[in-house]
Amino acid sequence: MTEPSPTLPPLTGPEVPPASGGPAAQLVILLHGVGVDGSDLIELAPFFAAVLPDAAFVAPDAPEPFDLAPFGRQWFSLQDRSGPAISAALRATAPRLDAYIEQQLTHWGVGNGDLALVGFSQGAMMALHVGLRRAKSPAALISLSGALVDAASLASEITVRPPVLLIHGEQDEVVNPASLATAEQALAAVGVPVLAQMQPGLGHGIDESSARLAQAFLAQTFECPVST
Repeated sequence: MTEPSPTLPPLTGPEVPPASGGPAAQLVILLHGVGVDGSDLIELAPFFAAVLPDAAFVAPDAPEPFDLAPFGRQWFSLQDRSGPAISAALRATAPRLDAYIEQQLTHWGVGNGDLALVGFSQGAMMALHVGLRRAKSPAALISLSGALVDAASLASEITVRPPVLLIHGEQDEVVNPASLATAEQALAAVGVPVLAQMQPGLGHGIDESSARLAQAFLAQTFECPVST
């Protein structure tokens, strides 16, 4: 992956240390969608910490101001929604996220095998793109209402094959629900262990059922018990 420009500032955002009060045993990076910032998804930290008390949670603010509204952040512009434009914009941002991941692993003293990327919408697109092209494999990737950008190029670019959970709302009005099957098929075709769940009645968002699926997937990944 291309190195980020040294003139660009590193990504920053809210952080939640392990609920146990001890050193971090896992790191969960939460990647928000367009039009908000890291404070949006960091709200999931206490819910996930219920099964991952030794995990640190971080939620970087996307690098660009949202260019279609006077507030919020974006990982890449949506002014041109053509496939080639989105691919180029995502690829331009990917090295900055990759560098942030490295910085956070060092900061918390955690290895790639104890890293999970959880993304929503644009953040899910970033998680899938970067997570499957890392030099060392993360433990898991979770995509909520996302899509696999550049699915056709994945076979020639994939470097690691972590387990992936895909969750999508059947009534999603922002990211086509058909993106779920497209991503599932493309991931399975290159040998990525993938679970896909279409959520009936859900639009473009994260409901309690989706959050619980993600929580259980993280707990299974890190072999932590889930209370019922």
